[in-house]
Amino acid sequence: MTNELYADGIGEITVTGTIVRIDLMSLSATERDANNNPKPVFRQRIIMPVDAFANAVDLMQKALGGLVEAGAVRRIGDIQQLPAVDTASQPQTSANASPNFN
Repeated sequence: MTNELYADGIGEITVTGTIVRIDLMSLSATERDANNNPKPVFRQRIIMPVDAFANAVDLMQKALGGLVEAGAVRRIGDIQQLPAVDTASQPQTSANASPNFN
């Protein structure tokens, strides 16, 4: 069995000389901000050489390209170019209160 780590995102990327540090964040189950949204908290850090980071970014860009091509995600620029949708003919749904979906 392998160890796995879930992260909601990257909090910070720091480059010091030839070393890159990537801080992984998760939303806290107990801590809340002023708007009662879960606070992001540090979980773990990935430390790698600059060339490994560059290779990782290239690999992630290729993976993102595959997700975009499959229609699983859309790039922000693509969303702005979509034709306007007539919202009057669509049923109203309540906004999701989670910051993950806004």
